[in-house]
Amino acid sequence: MKKLTNIICLTNDDELFDYIRNSFRKKITTWDYFVNWKKVFDNIKPIEKELNLLNYLIGKDDFEKETALLIKQYPSVIKAFPFLIACRDKSFEVLIDVKAFISTKFDFSISSPTDEQINDLVKFVLNSGLADILKNKQVKNLVDYTIGVEVGLDSNGRKNRGGTMMEGIVEVFVEEFCQKNNAEYIAQATSKKIKSKWDIDIEVDKSSRIMDFAICKNGKLYLMEVNFYGSGGGSKLKSTATEYCEMYNRYHRQGIEFIWVTDGAGWKSALKPLREYFDKSDYLVNLEMLRNKILHQIIS
Repeated sequence: MKKLTNIICLTNDDELFDYIRNSFRKKITTWDYFVNWKKVFDNIKPIEKELNLLNYLIGKDDFEKETALLIKQYPSVIKAFPFLIACRDKSFEVLIDVKAFISTKFDFSISSPTDEQINDLVKFVLNSGLADILKNKQVKNLVDYTIGVEVGLDSNGRKNRGGTMMEGIVEVFVEEFCQKNNAEYIAQATSKKIKSKWDIDIEVDKSSRIMDFAICKNGKLYLMEVNFYGSGGGSKLKSTATEYCEMYNRYHRQGIEFIWVTDGAGWKSALKPLREYFDKSDYLVNLEMLRNKILHQIIS
């Protein structure tokens, strides 16, 4: 890591590595972390009319009869049923007799249900617990209820949002650098995009390879990979470090600079593979270094 050691003006690589690991951040939570509201409402929109039709059932006394009549008159309401129980599947089987292993298949994509299928769907509403909350008016509006369901489902995606948030944070620094230094960048760059924009050919390990950022200044190309590890995961972190060593070597042979921007307390338990990458490459950068304008010193 001689290039970076010289840039930061530290005495040796050990001091630089200590600086990097001691300035890793525990969290990078931004507002986008909590709920992807666009995704929530995009999921609601295709079934909003059907949910409003199903509101008719709230508080009905002869619930089974009214449900069957509603399905028969407006069969499109069927497609909303899985959403009400936080499920994405359009059909699934439910084990109705555990001892005999007898299952019933429910299909929520049918457009013209038979009387038998309608009866099965009514049973689904009853046995899934939906009937109770509707009959007892525990839900006032199924659109509002389903928004809550979707928010709950979206929370499962938080574990995958760390990388996306990291990319968003890094792009702020990349964009600022390019604006102030007469440089250009591509987010989610491929070899084809780079060739089209800057007429630079690059050799990649696979045609589907997407690099988080590509920066070009004065005809010089810099490729950047970005990730954040908030918690430990030794095998994953080791494989990532090994892969990036190979990427560094591949791009270095082509005269292309490779910058790895990574952060997160997860590295605290996987310092050995990180150090291996550090010793074999030129640029290992974290968010604190970006904040201190390291890109202005790396890219000339």
